Amino acid sequence: MRTLSTELGNVARHVSGRPRVYADANVPAGLVSFMRTALRWDVLFVVEHDDLRRARDGEHYRMARQLHRTLITLDHDYLDDRRFPASEGPGVLVVSAPDESGLAKLLARIDRLLFHAGQQAPAHGDVEGPAAELPLRGQKLHAHPDWMVPAERPRHRRGRSAMGRES
Repeated sequence: MRTLSTELGNVARHVSGRPRVYADANVPAGLVSFMRTALRWDVLFVVEHDDLRRARDGEHYRMARQLHRTLITLDHDYLDDRRFPASEGPGVLVVSAPDESGLAKLLARIDRLLFHAGQQAPAHGDVEGPAAELPLRGQKLHAHPDWMVPAERPRHRRGRSAMGRES
């Protein structure tokens, strides 16, 4: 059954052109502001919505999928594939850093490497483009300060893979 949110999610995904994310309640407000202003992401922040503020994790996962938004969280519970099957999700980005400044640096890197990878520079100040697609659809990424995509990872280093598992 189609709902208003699924219909609007499909339309907004094609109109906005910016990365569309769903920030759950444990993402600091300062980080949400950074995503909106510095990164120019389209952020739905659950704390700003009374009906979503106290929702359970499963409801946030369902809403992010329904609204075609990548779920961003600090909550490692979302890495549990039994509770939150990756194949059924819009993409989950679990970020970890010691402080808000570290989280902002990590998100800036993710913006460049994941949301805008392969894009040409916008023409005439246009910030819109194919970034609105869900680059993590059906996947989960646990990003931390040492996180690197395989192309950037020096061959002599070992650590966590892009999916956050030990390599």
